[in-house]
Amino acid sequence: LCMCLFLTNVEIPIVTTALVSITDEFGGFDKASWVISAYLLGYVGVLIILSKLSDIFGRKSVLLAVILVFTIFSGACGAAQSIEQLIVFRGFQGIGGAGNYAISSVIFLELVPSHKYAKYTSSISVVYSLSLLCGPLLGGAISEYSSWRWIFLINVPAALPTALLLVFTLPSGFPRHHLPPHARATRHYGFSRDALRRLDGPGTVLLLLGTMALVAALEEAGVHFPWRSAPVIVLLVVAGLAWAAFLFWERRVTLRQGKGSKVEPVFPWRFVQNRVWIGMVLNALFLGAPWFCAMFQLPQRLQIVNGMSPVDAAVRVIPFSLAAPLGSVVAPTIAKVGRVPPLYLVLAAAVVQVVGFALLSTLPDGAPVLAAQYGYEIIAGFGCGVNITLLVLMTPFCVQERDKAVAMGAVAQFRVMGGAIGLAIVTTAFNGLVRGRLGDQLAPGQLEQLLQFPGNIASLPPSVQEAIRVAFADGYALQAKILCGLAAGQIPASFLMWQTKQILV
Repeated sequence: LCMCLFLTNVEIPIVTTALVSITDEFGGFDKASWVISAYLLGYVGVLIILSKLSDIFGRKSVLLAVILVFTIFSGACGAAQSIEQLIVFRGFQGIGGAGNYAISSVIFLELVPSHKYAKYTSSISVVYSLSLLCGPLLGGAISEYSSWRWIFLINVPAALPTALLLVFTLPSGFPRHHLPPHARATRHYGFSRDALRRLDGPGTVLLLLGTMALVAALEEAGVHFPWRSAPVIVLLVVAGLAWAAFLFWERRVTLRQGKGSKVEPVFPWRFVQNRVWIGMVLNALFLGAPWFCAMFQLPQRLQIVNGMSPVDAAVRVIPFSLAAPLGSVVAPTIAKVGRVPPLYLVLAAAVVQVVGFALLSTLPDGAPVLAAQYGYEIIAGFGCGVNITLLVLMTPFCVQERDKAVAMGAVAQFRVMGGAIGLAIVTTAFNGLVRGRLGDQLAPGQLEQLLQFPGNIASLPPSVQEAIRVAFADGYALQAKILCGLAAGQIPASFLMWQTKQILV
């Protein structure tokens, strides 16, 4: 299960330091960002859906199926013959990765009683954070000393034995394998006709359409298309209509289920009526922005403003990446051993994030890296790591047992959606500032090329390079200020989680 979590999440950042090598072989510089975006698009679109499918068809069956999807399309990515093929294969790889993460996380907590959730949730978050730490380092090392294709092909020999191990060690019918046959029969595990009748087909399609249209619009807006362009507006309208129809449909399916319908809603309406859970989802949404944006922003700043290589930049971000798993271990331990309500720690971690990103916004525009930057990274990373873990840990305690898998998948999905929304906001702000500063020093074509591929700064005259570095430094400072504000959104969201009798783990 740990290997499933690691392989899935290492694929998010591993490509960032290998993009130059990929585009050197294929060309298609204008499509390079989609090598990352396609994975996130497939990943975020199906987290809730695959969690629900595991409720219907069984954890083991669906987990093995998504491992197979992930493995096949990892191999396909490594064998891609064009940038377009790679983008398509990355999307399907993301679908497999989403299932690996969502279902493995649920199985982790179903393996143990509730009083051990804190310990095992820490394990999930440590693996998650370490995968994001190792990703840029592995990507940079592989692309520098071997072929970039191995950043995908390496998943094949790693995933196959993982699947075989699960085949022989995870019981069929898990987690109800220990029940007597007559009790086990109340849940129709396997791909049976009765299981298919329980599928919420329209809800699944609407959720997939709404999520993917929204993320695609946010990925393209302000980068390849203006916010007011037809493609972006159409995608946003489709996303809005799909989400509205989805909520209407899920309410109807939930009400019909209470009257004897066999169809199980992919997103039960009782979630919407659960104030504590809504607070958790909003927290995850606001957490996703600083967490994902920092993973992309910090290495880019070190490469462009400080003139470092991709590998050196990845090494300089280790304080942020190591502080996150540290927070993931410390927070559940305090909550468990000290009998401290996790909500108090969530609020404290949100404040810590605000402080960390506020400090990162004060970094100077000079080439040398200040020693204080590493301290700022630790503060921001620690706050993010605390809340990544605690939101997962608290989920099973505020929903019904039958909704555990979907609720955990939803928290993960909204965290990734928050990252997509945050990336769209900070990218638009960054591009606007840089265009305003450099519009009179570079030709329009040069400026757009620079915004898409900042590494091209080395090909420009030295006098222009300094102006570019200063403009980019100011742009990254603006991004950090925005992330500070988005992190602060977790504070009011946390008060929605307030109860007279607080959750204890």
